[in-house]
Amino acid sequence: MTIQKHILSKKDLQRAKVLQGFFKTGPGEYGEGDVFLGLTVPQCREIAKKYRDLPMKDLQALLKSEIHEERSIALMILVVRFEKADVKEQEKIYKFYLKNTKYINNWDLVDSSAEYIVGAFLADKDRKILDKLAKSKSLWERRIAMLATFHFIKNKESKDALRIAKILITDKHDLIHKASGWMLREIGKRASEKDLKIFLDKNADKMPRTMLRYAIERMTPKERRHYMDMKLNKN
Repeated sequence: MTIQKHILSKKDLQRAKVLQGFFKTGPGEYGEGDVFLGLTVPQCREIAKKYRDLPMKDLQALLKSEIHEERSIALMILVVRFEKADVKEQEKIYKFYLKNTKYINNWDLVDSSAEYIVGAFLADKDRKILDKLAKSKSLWERRIAMLATFHFIKNKESKDALRIAKILITDKHDLIHKASGWMLREIGKRASEKDLKIFLDKNADKMPRTMLRYAIERMTPKERRHYMDMKLNKN
């Protein structure tokens, strides 16, 4: 059985219909045209584990598929392979990932892969590529830039995440507001609450409301009120 046939054998059209709505696949929505078969995440992971040694040309075919779960499984395989690869193979996977960002085109695909491939690869390297991605016309490349910094945040580094969040502060898309606010919140939780507050003191009045609400979610009611008042008074 090929991996595509294995994936197709697990389809659940009733669940697929729900997912089509959840991931905004209608005309004009961010996931327009995305096709779902209705597989669960555990099912996708099980298939990814079974086919983890799939040749790169087959992974490329999966990643180009119109079927969401096929792209998701391809990324799951790449993440697992990256974690176990030597430096040379990791670079190959990283370059392959960046070459194919047009197919990493929904928030769950970005969120389950960017930190584990892009962030992990750049851990000991120059990170200017993230600035380029953050300024991209592609919504998904901008989200990749922000989510890649989660790897650094988990290692108590906040500088790059703060820089990317600042670039994205004027972004118009709600999915970027959420991603940026989420990473800012994680800075306060995992890296430096002081760095987060310095950033908010300088930028809260300019931040989109969703971004700010996400960033201050773990703060005390008094602190949340302070930063929301900065936003409200600016307006």
